[in-house]
Amino acid sequence: MAIASSIDWIAQLIANHTVPVVQSSHFQQLRAQALEQAHRLMLPTTAQEEWRFTDLSPLLRLQFKQAHTQPDESVLDVSSWQIPEATLRVTLIDGVFSPEHSSINQLPVGLTILPLVQALDTHGAAIEAHLRKHSKDDDLFVALNNAFLQHGLFIHVAAGVKLTAPIHLLCVARTDAVVTHPRIILIADRESACCVIEDYVSASASDYLTNVMGDVSLAQGAELRHIKVQRESIDAFHVANYAVDVAREAHYISQTMSFGARLSRHKQVVTQNGEAAKITTDGLAWIEGRQLADTHTVMDHSKGYGQCNQAHKTIVGGAAHAVFNGKIFVRTGAQLTDSSQQSRNLLLSPRAHVDTQPQLEIFADDVKCAHGATVGQLDEESLFYLISRGLPELQARNLLTYAFAADLIDRIPVPSLVAQLSQSVMARTGAAS
Repeated sequence: MAIASSIDWIAQLIANHTVPVVQSSHFQQLRAQALEQAHRLMLPTTAQEEWRFTDLSPLLRLQFKQAHTQPDESVLDVSSWQIPEATLRVTLIDGVFSPEHSSINQLPVGLTILPLVQALDTHGAAIEAHLRKHSKDDDLFVALNNAFLQHGLFIHVAAGVKLTAPIHLLCVARTDAVVTHPRIILIADRESACCVIEDYVSASASDYLTNVMGDVSLAQGAELRHIKVQRESIDAFHVANYAVDVAREAHYISQTMSFGARLSRHKQVVTQNGEAAKITTDGLAWIEGRQLADTHTVMDHSKGYGQCNQAHKTIVGGAAHAVFNGKIFVRTGAQLTDSSQQSRNLLLSPRAHVDTQPQLEIFADDVKCAHGATVGQLDEESLFYLISRGLPELQARNLLTYAFAADLIDRIPVPSLVAQLSQSVMARTGAAS
């Protein structure tokens, strides 16, 4: 059943969702303000610059209900998504923390992992500071996440704690036609080090909406590797907004892999708040059929001596559509910034479509910044070389396509996850049109 308009769709979404009362007055105030804001906002359209290549009208044909407020603890096999290197696993089922499918009973000293509402009792001040950053964002999906703020995760790594094993956050969609609003807050204190794998999968669910927000903070000298894998149902919708603050001499490594969802949108704003911070961001989107994958990134250098290296690739088959909009912003006074961005896009069929827009805005005079974008098909010389050595043409094409993706996948320092993603990529090369 179609919804008549954006206003009706938002009203229906809000009417179908309730949240319990919590003790935190700030929490309640944030929800109330966001709910009022959501009523004022419209679903973004292609008339808006930030959404001009991404048509959200398919959402209007679907009605989403609220997921269960308690996790569904019935039989669910998560073994196929397990990452052996990650001895700590936190599982959210339809956005709700599932103790039965998690393994966080014995945490290392200095590491805190708690469901978001529970963490309010012990870390309320830190959490409220992060939530406050988004209170004025003029974005419907941000407003909805704030309005229905309830489920999510709080991860805090204390000063000087260096974790050797990754933390696996497994987000499983299990129910059709539901909307979830998970909120992830990740804080790495001074001189700490950790790796977090944020993994979105589907257990037979379809036609659902994941509206996730992430707040990430690195204190001075901290190092955080943040790996996000989006391999949801091909009928799902996935919208993500991440805000990352990087302090002096901290190092943030972001690796985002997107394979699933009928329509996905990943927005990441990284702010360098201290001198000599280092940021590395890799992104890969592989889509087929009629999928749409939209990636927006902002690298905001507000202090000097910052370094950033961004590489984003898309592989687009069938009639799929990929979008990349990346901005490097160098503020006045952020001298001796060294920042680069590359967007490389591979088209596998005549109907595949890519819109890419790397941007530079520089307001300092002693910087080194570069950007570039390429859109094309497989290299004919490389293809001819492989065929001349005896490989069938289809096999040669698949090998070159796999190599294009493997360059970024192989940078992930988690062998079992690399194997999972490589297997998925190899399966896709055989079916690429």
